Amino acid sequence: MITTAPPSPPSPPSPLSPLSPPTRPLLRLRLAPHSALSRRLDGVWWPHSYDLLAELPQLLAALPRAWGHISGVTVNGAAWSAAPGRMLVANQVVRLRKTVAVHVPDTVVLLAPGHGRWDLLVVPPGTTEEAAEPIMTAALSDRA
Repeated sequence: MITTAPPSPPSPPSPLSPLSPPTRPLLRLRLAPHSALSRRLDGVWWPHSYDLLAELPQLLAALPRAWGHISGVTVNGAAWSAAPGRMLVANQVVRLRKTVAVHVPDTVVLLAPGHGRWDLLVVPPGTTEEAAEPIMTAALSDRA
C-alpha cells in the first residue's frame, strides 16, 4: 500500500519570485494621419525615460510596416543617455547617431532606406499627463 502525505499549503510568494511577469509600460506614441501633404512632424513620442536602449525597441516595434525597416535613428545627444553606435532590434542592426543641433532638440529622426525619413517630436519623459496631452495634440494639428 502506498500512502501519500496531505498536500502542503502553497508557500507565499517571495520578493524574488513575482506572481506574474512584470509588464512593460504602455507605448505613448501618436502618428500623424496619412496625407499627401508634407508635414513637419510625422508623430509624437512620449518615452518613459531617456534610456535609448530601453525605449527604442518598443518604439520601433510599434511603427507601421509601410515605414519599412528603420536602420538609423538620430537623437539629441544632450538629452539621451549614453548608447553605443548601433544596437540590435528584432534581429536587425539599427545605427544610433547623436546630434547637438540646436534646431531639433526635442526630436528623434528615423531613417529607412528606400522608404524615407520620419521625424517624431519627443515629449520629455518627466512631463505630466496633463501637460503632455496638449503638446501631443498641438504637434499633430494641421497647423504643425
